[in-house]
Amino acid sequence: MRKVLFLAAALADAFLMVPVVAEDWPQWMGPKRNNQWEIQGAPKEFPAGGLKPLWSTKVSGGYSGPAVVADRVYVTDLVTSGDTKNDNFGRKSFQGTERVLCIDNKNGEVLWKHEYPVEYAISYPAGPRCTPIVEENRLYTLGAEGDLFCFAADTGKVIWSKQLKQVYKTNSALWGYAAHPLIDGENLITLAGGEGSQTVALNKRTGEEVWRFGTSAETGYSPPTIIQAGGVRQLILINPEAVNSVNPATGEKYWSIPYAADNGSIIMSPVHSGKHLFVGGYSNKNLLIELDASKPEAKEVWRNQAKKGMSPVNVQPMVIDDVVYGCDQSGELMAFNIATGERLWETSKPISPRPLGSGTAFIVRHQDRFFLFNESGELLIAKLSPKGYEEISRTKIIDPTNVAFGRDVVWCAPAYANGSIYVRNDEQLIRVPLVSPK
Repeated sequence: MRKVLFLAAALADAFLMVPVVAEDWPQWMGPKRNNQWEIQGAPKEFPAGGLKPLWSTKVSGGYSGPAVVADRVYVTDLVTSGDTKNDNFGRKSFQGTERVLCIDNKNGEVLWKHEYPVEYAISYPAGPRCTPIVEENRLYTLGAEGDLFCFAADTGKVIWSKQLKQVYKTNSALWGYAAHPLIDGENLITLAGGEGSQTVALNKRTGEEVWRFGTSAETGYSPPTIIQAGGVRQLILINPEAVNSVNPATGEKYWSIPYAADNGSIIMSPVHSGKHLFVGGYSNKNLLIELDASKPEAKEVWRNQAKKGMSPVNVQPMVIDDVVYGCDQSGELMAFNIATGERLWETSKPISPRPLGSGTAFIVRHQDRFFLFNESGELLIAKLSPKGYEEISRTKIIDPTNVAFGRDVVWCAPAYANGSIYVRNDEQLIRVPLVSPK
């Protein structure tokens, strides 16, 4: 029987206050929003003949990853006859249908689906961006144009919904609503946009607003993140103009440090280690913040230093023992010391023989090694350490079906659950077993 784990609100760096199942992947970056896969018996290398899907289910366009809980898999997509070809800074306007699919984990059969009409006017318009969230019997989804839903996870019945652009009188950001919402206690926290409501907390059961915070000329894309620092829990909210810390229960501001993103592009969640908080983004931006140990205050240490830190775009970095690992906008996987920004090494090998702009490899840690899913549809096992990158095994599991910067890509973060990897492109969602059943 599965053992239900409860995350205590007082735990340091507790990103989520939701009961989760150990072998589930109920949201973006997994049960604890830290890209850690806790299973026993994960493979040390891949078989010579490669890996075979257990099942494949037809889906349509989108960048959203799947969420996996018990015997269900949830994913969102877009069905349209409109032009979904990518244009880095141009909006495409067309109509379509966003869908929420509930899929049987055993065989890939669609158990239920919810459809609603959408009108897209964003760049990179293939489909939704945000991974669904599952808590108890509630499923939360956020579409690319701000359609926020709470469903009964077993039946697909709508419990409540909000059209964020309409409610908060705003437009979608250039690249759409892409910041994965966060459940904290009784609240669902999400970027909304609009005057005084860049971020809002909603009652997760009713959808009623609890608090709102901030105004920014552009909404941004950075998911809300909770850290423990200065003796309190701090909700870190990053918009294109500032890094802000607020009380997650009330939205009251603790501190704010200017950021100044280019093209409104701040995407990553901050990474936190000890007294340091790091943020980076498009156009070689970087910012190191020092957190006060005794109270919720902070100060800038350095910013926008050449060849310091990194500037992530598509991939959320992670920090281990004061070393940050992640993919820079240059397309290189790299490591740097969070305190000094010193780059320890960099390589494009996980993605391509040479660096490719916005090169993408999603990183998940498992014990002493890492699984990397790259934009060519390959799954890699590697070791990452302050000394360098060591590749152990690589195999192709899915084809790229999208195009960016003139090359074929698949830019969808996978889920790891039930001894398997779940990953989608714009045509299919597959479950690929990685651990042999006992």
